[in-house]
Amino acid sequence: MKGLILSGGKGTRLRPLTHTSAKQLMPVANKPVLFYGIESLAAAGIRDIGIVVGDTQAEIRAAVGDGSRWNVRVTYIEQDAPRGLAHAVLISEPFIGGDSFVMYLGDNLLNKGITEFVEEFVREAPAAQILLTRVPDPQMFGVAELVDGRVVRLVEKPKEPKSDLALVGVYMFSPAVFDSVKRIKPSLRNELEITDAIQDLIDRGLEVRPHLVQGWWKDTGKLEDMLEANRLILDTLERRIDGTIDKESRIEGKVVIEAGAVVERSVIRGPAIIGAEARIIRAYVGPFTSIGCRTEIRDSEIEHSIILEDCVISDLAARVEDSLIGRNVRIHRQPVKPSAYRFMLGDNSEVGIRW
Repeated sequence: MKGLILSGGKGTRLRPLTHTSAKQLMPVANKPVLFYGIESLAAAGIRDIGIVVGDTQAEIRAAVGDGSRWNVRVTYIEQDAPRGLAHAVLISEPFIGGDSFVMYLGDNLLNKGITEFVEEFVREAPAAQILLTRVPDPQMFGVAELVDGRVVRLVEKPKEPKSDLALVGVYMFSPAVFDSVKRIKPSLRNELEITDAIQDLIDRGLEVRPHLVQGWWKDTGKLEDMLEANRLILDTLERRIDGTIDKESRIEGKVVIEAGAVVERSVIRGPAIIGAEARIIRAYVGPFTSIGCRTEIRDSEIEHSIILEDCVISDLAARVEDSLIGRNVRIHRQPVKPSAYRFMLGDNSEVGIRW
């Protein structure tokens, strides 16, 4: 089998950060979301991976390279504009050829990986296999209707959902899907919908197997989902201290402190990760927080947040929480203080706070 990762979207729900960075490279527990997908495919034994790229292709190429660090071969497939998931499949046919393949959305996370799903697909050999999970807001997703355990209908973002079974962003296809993506027409939003292509497989009498996902799945397209994914991944970490901690500091629980990081007169309460060469000085870093490389937190408190690399946050009178802060951001205190802060800041920002 081959792998196909979709990384061509614009990430509008994470702006302003995605004005300057690909959404698939936003870090969760200090690792780009895209890397988790590559790792899942590699763990399932897939060695040939195509990555569909768009406007942010230069950044994605620079981050991923040729795939050798994961022992895979990466081929880049250029998409001129986001025209739907089925369009991404269509333009990938020269790469896929006559093979079956796994399609993985580059901003998705599955906590248990995909190995068992790939093994099931290879063993049963259906035309397609879709992963499903129950959600409270199915109108926001592609939704599957099942009858006696069989998929009978799929609808993209239905106004009146017939079930609460949402399509997870991982699909497995035989080459039969290429005939279907060539038969369907663009939707009202002028995209070739993967749900329409799968429905065409069903209408042609081909088998589409459903599989309910056990454990969590996250689409990291929104701030709240990024923070929740960060929380879930951090909670799986093993404690590791490679940096320098002075005697006046306290490290509690699952905490990773990367090499070159310095912690002085501070409290780090896990789950948390402190990136390489970061500096935590007279500060509190609370649970479910990721601090990027070379970032400095001084005389401030941060909790349940993602702070990217090369930031400086200093002298804040109230705690920063539930925040996603881009690269090279400066936040410092000024006269007249509020009681709390909540930020979503893009790269190269500077925020002055009155006290």
